Amino acid sequence: MSSQPHIVLSWVVRRTRLPLLSLRCVDCGSESATTGEGRFRVNANAKRLDVWLLVRCVSCDRTSKLTVHERVPVRSFDPAELHGYRVNDPELVVSRLFDPLLARRNRFTLDWEGAWRLDTPSARLDDAWPTQVEVTFEDPVPVRPDRLIAQGLGLSRNEVLRRVKCDIPLRRPTSAGFTFTVMAGD
Repeated sequence: MSSQPHIVLSWVVRRTRLPLLSLRCVDCGSESATTGEGRFRVNANAKRLDVWLLVRCVSCDRTSKLTVHERVPVRSFDPAELHGYRVNDPELVVSRLFDPLLARRNRFTLDWEGAWRLDTPSARLDDAWPTQVEVTFEDPVPVRPDRLIAQGLGLSRNEVLRRVKCDIPLRRPTSAGFTFTVMAGD
């Protein structure tokens, strides 16, 4: 065990709003759409249901549908899930929007720019001792660790690469929690 004291800080990456969708509009050709307040459309056809998540083009305001379920027997739905679709449950909107299978099937990606923030404690870094920081993500926000650390510490990215020891690659985006150590400055 090291006799050298160190500080342990906890950082949290939080979503501030739903991310935009990178999805081409069929009317204006824009690449950006929003879920707005998050609404589903449920349509019955005999004993089968179709469920869509409605999205709106940011440029021309055209509404489009993302297929969530197609021709699924009513009995195969969990009653709570079906109720969530009917009342536009915000948590259900988020879970469906973050589902990678839904994104692949509907050919969209999430644009997280401006949709998240980093919450850091107000503790000041002591340059004499190493500082360990644990980063957790409340939502799967893809961010490069070197940029996140630079923002949180107020350092340049080159300084981050020089002073930070981390068990994951700093230049590859991640959305999973990680821990890093800031070594004392020169």
